[in-house]
Amino acid sequence: MRTLLLSCFLAVSSALALETEPPNIILVMADDQGWGDMAYNGHPHLKTPNFDAMAREGIRFDNFHAAAPVCSPTRGSVMTGRTPNRYGCFSWGYPLRPQEITVAEVLKEAGYTTGHYGKWHLGGVQKASPVSPGASGFDHWISAPNFFDLDPILSDEGVAKQFQGDSSDVTAELAIQFIRQQTNQKQRFLAVVWFGSPHSPHQALEADRALYADQPKKVRDFYGEITAMDRAFGRLRQELRDLDIEENTVLWYCSDNGALPKIGSAGERRGNKGSVYEGGLLVPALLEWPALFKEPRVITGPCVTSDILPTIMAMTQVKPEKSLKLDGINLLPLLEGAEKERSQPIGFWNAQKGGIKTPSEEWMKDLLDAQTKGEEPQDPERLFANAGVIDDPVPVDHFPGHSAWLDGSWKLHRIEDKEGRVEWELYDLSADPTESRVLFAEQPERVPQMQAALEEWLESVARSLNGEDYQP
Repeated sequence: MRTLLLSCFLAVSSALALETEPPNIILVMADDQGWGDMAYNGHPHLKTPNFDAMAREGIRFDNFHAAAPVCSPTRGSVMTGRTPNRYGCFSWGYPLRPQEITVAEVLKEAGYTTGHYGKWHLGGVQKASPVSPGASGFDHWISAPNFFDLDPILSDEGVAKQFQGDSSDVTAELAIQFIRQQTNQKQRFLAVVWFGSPHSPHQALEADRALYADQPKKVRDFYGEITAMDRAFGRLRQELRDLDIEENTVLWYCSDNGALPKIGSAGERRGNKGSVYEGGLLVPALLEWPALFKEPRVITGPCVTSDILPTIMAMTQVKPEKSLKLDGINLLPLLEGAEKERSQPIGFWNAQKGGIKTPSEEWMKDLLDAQTKGEEPQDPERLFANAGVIDDPVPVDHFPGHSAWLDGSWKLHRIEDKEGRVEWELYDLSADPTESRVLFAEQPERVPQMQAALEEWLESVARSLNGEDYQP
């Protein structure tokens, strides 16, 4: 396995990219939207006209994966370009380590103004938190510690404020205000816009529910939240045109994990949120950068959220002062058609640890009440005061949980139980997207090569988890 450094992506391979000015960057993410929860992916009921328009007019990824089957780890992969277990973000509610280098820090160092709006879920949202958006490289931020619904209370750089309306509309409006300000000042920007929808408990506006009157109530709210998110995304996209900055702005959309069980759609793939099978990892994803990509196209090769950071580094031609081992790759050659296949496999590792409770609504009400009285809570758990503390080293020769190695269309699963027993499964996704036919015996040459590559990668991840990457 090749160990990739951030510096590997500093040399932009594309002559076309070199001809453009460094673009603005907008990264948008849904919360719990499965691959099939889009009209353009064949959903029989959902109305997503704005996502559908971008799918027709921009770049559509048909094989895009979350780095993990739950939210916080995937969000961390977007920030770092690294698989989540490298920095101890095992499940929902785990924070980033302050030692990590984020895309916001790198672009801020290069002169970009950076903003975060919406769900954070990578640490605290109080000023004193060592892993707040502000401590992670964002100049401006109005954020929630987890998902949020109607009339949310959000943290405006540490100050709790009450907002009114659908959560996606609120998030988009806050991001638009930031984008307008930077545009008026002719300032390049990074805007990270993370919706809190369509995460449960699903609270849609009546007008959005009404579009699905023939569905059960719970389904109406779920579909209504996705339609509201579509509307908010469309408004954000249109604002770029109104400001005349769409040509050299990268707008990148995806979800943080696969479909919710029962109510969501994985597009007939096996599994759902929480699973390392495709239903838990495959997500909708869209991108546009009109200055470079003039014509619509569909990317069928496998990609992952860890690819976002190194691709942005190539797009912006930024050279960071520090670097850590990356798992993602620069996708520009694939996007431009210079390469037909992905240059390296993708590893996944779900250690199957429980999440950390982060009740956003409760915490934000408490913060608003306290600050109204002139107080500032100092609960270490809400501040994530111990983020960055590295526990006792984990072994580097066994890897409990469910991991996988995706090499082209071939996906190898490694499942290790608590007693250290390991089971293997191999699937050819091109012929078997439902991962239902194990082909272990039919691939006597492929299997040992993939097993060795996966375990070498897992050892590297374990060493990073133990803090080896941070040593001088």
